[in-house]
Amino acid sequence: MRHGKQHNHLGRKTAHRHAMLANMASSLIIHKRIETTVAKAKALRMFVEPLITKAKDDKTHNRRVVFSYLTDKEAIKELFGIVAEKVADRPGGYTRIIKLPNRLGDNAEMCLMELVDFNEVMLAESADKPVKTRRSRRAGGGSGVATEKKEVVAAALVEEPSAEVIVEEPTAEVVVEEAPIAAIVEEEVTAPVVEVETEVETIEEATEAPATEEAADSEEKPKE
Repeated sequence: MRHGKQHNHLGRKTAHRHAMLANMASSLIIHKRIETTVAKAKALRMFVEPLITKAKDDKTHNRRVVFSYLTDKEAIKELFGIVAEKVADRPGGYTRIIKLPNRLGDNAEMCLMELVDFNEVMLAESADKPVKTRRSRRAGGGSGVATEKKEVVAAALVEEPSAEVIVEEPTAEVVVEEAPIAAIVEEEVTAPVVEVETEVETIEEATEAPATEEAADSEEKPKE
């Protein structure tokens, strides 16, 4: 039973375990990836990540503290030079454990442990993928509705200038079309007026003709 066991002793005494972790940490810093068992990798992650965090602040005191754990000048030079510069913007989580097939001899769980910022293949793939936003839904959905409303309002505020331009375009078209419509109406109104006048003239001529004929007949009768 565990009974509050916090660290895996890896079947070794304290001095042996610290020496093994120091050698593994130096190899990881220099070569950027190592192959080991899952149990050792988890223990190494707890050992090496605080040292990488301390290496971000390049001071003499920090160099001496890290050297007391690693006892390797080449690893110290690599850690405070290249590795610290590469992980300067990362707030922890400097290592990655990738599971491998079990070892043939004792069927132990094997893995590949590497520094996250030195895997160029995965960095290129993550750069090509679109950024995904995670939304949490709670009971009632109040937060989701509020965020959607905020997004709609923000979109409307951004699109206000374009809306004004769209409104102005049809008004300009209506003004342009008013002139030909007025001309057509005037032509339609004036054309029947001319026809009415001609009809009135023809009616007057028709009424005047019989009157003149009757007058001529009346003048001819007394002569007989």
